[in-house]
Amino acid sequence: MSALTGVLYAALVAYLGGWYVGRWNGNFALLLFILTTVTMLYWLAERFHFAPARRAAADALAANDAKRRETLAAQGISRVDGDIEPARQQILQQPWWLDWTAGLFPVILVVFLLRSFLFEPFKIPSGSMVPTLLVGDLILVNKFHYGVRLPVLNKKIIANNDVKRGDVMVFRYPEDPSTDFIKRVAGIPGDEVSYINQKLYINGQAAPVQPQGNFYDEDARVYRQRFLEKLGDKEHQILVQPDAQRFFRADRADGPFPFNENCRYTIEGVTCKVPAGHYFMLGDNRDNSRDSRFWGFVPDENIVGKAFLVWMNFGNLKRVGTFFD
Repeated sequence: MSALTGVLYAALVAYLGGWYVGRWNGNFALLLFILTTVTMLYWLAERFHFAPARRAAADALAANDAKRRETLAAQGISRVDGDIEPARQQILQQPWWLDWTAGLFPVILVVFLLRSFLFEPFKIPSGSMVPTLLVGDLILVNKFHYGVRLPVLNKKIIANNDVKRGDVMVFRYPEDPSTDFIKRVAGIPGDEVSYINQKLYINGQAAPVQPQGNFYDEDARVYRQRFLEKLGDKEHQILVQPDAQRFFRADRADGPFPFNENCRYTIEGVTCKVPAGHYFMLGDNRDNSRDSRFWGFVPDENIVGKAFLVWMNFGNLKRVGTFFD
């Protein structure tokens, strides 16, 4: 078993190493599920086989020692050398390969349950959601807000709140489901969403905006115009770059996106009718975000959860504790 455990750990290190250097895309949810399952099997084996076997061996050692002492006492020998307690403790000691598998099972199980059903941390890698989210923000995502889903399969089994316009949502990228994206919900099923000449329209009505002055984008080292936009009953800040191109086109690498016939592209922008069970997503950094304007709609089964809190930013501690809807 020690050799098998060593092989399993070597495979884990190789997988994580290849993931880290970019040789392949990792699936952390699947990896955590496998680790939970494997450590659970070791834990069960320890609880019902290995630990009882060690206790039985230790009891046998104690019984043999007691019998030997009883025999010697019958011969009139009352003083007997040798203390078996160190040997008994050595027999009872858990070997390394069980300590690093069965011993880790409770911790891995708690992490698996928390991450799968309650909250999951994410790191913001790009500036597509500036100024709401900055590069380096570590955020928490509510996994049960939109309903309880089975881990790995992402199959909803219990419904909860509906997705609303203005929600900041994490989802599996439709072009590559192994990658998580974060954007703002602009359109829900049945909506007609238009982004024309850098203005957002929902069902023919312009989303209310108020100028907020300039915002200095530290990553791009440029000033951008900032506005307060309202989607549904939620207000949030967006950035607009007046000299940015206003023409969008569907540019999925694998061809037209599903329901691409629902979208019309012109020199002024794009208009899309959101199909049932799908959502139209936009970045708050409107002219520096590759979103539904380019790759289409997000299906309901791709939803990961609702972002709600910045819990850490090592480069800007003032960001810690920032709440957003």
